[in-house]
Amino acid sequence: MVVPGSIPNIMRSLANFRFLCGMIASARKAKQYWIALAKVLVVVGAFYYIWNSLANNDKLDWQQFLEKFQEWTWPSIVLVLVLSVANRFLEILKWQNLVAVLEKISISEATKQVLAALTAGLFTPNGIGEYGAKALFFEKALAKKIVFLNLVCNGVQMILSVLFGIFGLLYFNVYFEIISAQAVLVLFGLFIVALVASFFIRKFSIRGISIEKLVHKINVLPKKIHGKNILLAIYRYLVFSHQYFVLFRMFGIDLPYPILMAAITSTYFLASSLPTFQFLDFAVKGGVAVYFFGLLGVNEWITIFISTLMWFLNVVLPVGIGSIYVLKFKSKWSQ
Repeated sequence: MVVPGSIPNIMRSLANFRFLCGMIASARKAKQYWIALAKVLVVVGAFYYIWNSLANNDKLDWQQFLEKFQEWTWPSIVLVLVLSVANRFLEILKWQNLVAVLEKISISEATKQVLAALTAGLFTPNGIGEYGAKALFFEKALAKKIVFLNLVCNGVQMILSVLFGIFGLLYFNVYFEIISAQAVLVLFGLFIVALVASFFIRKFSIRGISIEKLVHKINVLPKKIHGKNILLAIYRYLVFSHQYFVLFRMFGIDLPYPILMAAITSTYFLASSLPTFQFLDFAVKGGVAVYFFGLLGVNEWITIFISTLMWFLNVVLPVGIGSIYVLKFKSKWSQ
């Protein structure tokens, strides 16, 4: 039985309910529009930076490059392309391996996450946007763990760049005294002091994160995961450093293998130590490479072109594929 006078109240309640539903629907649509706009901006921004970097680089002598390109053989071109695919594929395998501690993902899913994150991190300092982008592929509750796993993934690669780079730099320094023997001893002394200091300040924390806690978190990961991650990282380092080597050979640089590899590893070591953006990666590496290879008598335009080609093959092409994943991306945080 309907109480007299209650019908208007019911009608008002229904109207309010419909209004509320409409507001929620509008908010959802607005959120979808903003997400779509953000994805388009990421892709447009990525390609703008790529185009701008290539179009406005007056040190790229395209005429000389085309003349040299005509001398290349198909096997050498295919080898360089295969090394590019192997470089990125090893990174995908590394990510799939590490994420397995949280959930199993397929190669195709790992590919999607790695390439989309690479695109998102293209114009952020040191690719830091990659950390947040990967986290969006998982439940919000896993965000911190995903960021940590990505830190482990990139951290191992960085440590290898440092180790290979130091040995390369020392070998290079034997032939070209970039730094004196006294300076080398001072650097080793500072390194030992830093190691000792880290032992004493291991419990010092910033926002609840200390060296001790970080080491403990790393040690919690299964040894099998760690071993595979390190092995894949070594393979990846050997792949992209030798891709650099092959390109120098293709440009007619016939320097001995040890000294050429020493210059390459030194370049990667010093360039990776500098804060930069992914879209400026070729410029930073190119600038460092010009110094080292200049000492070896390599023409500046060859060094710059090789650094640009490395960037194009290992960053630009993957970003082209990653942009497709970005446009199709649906964050689990909004579900």
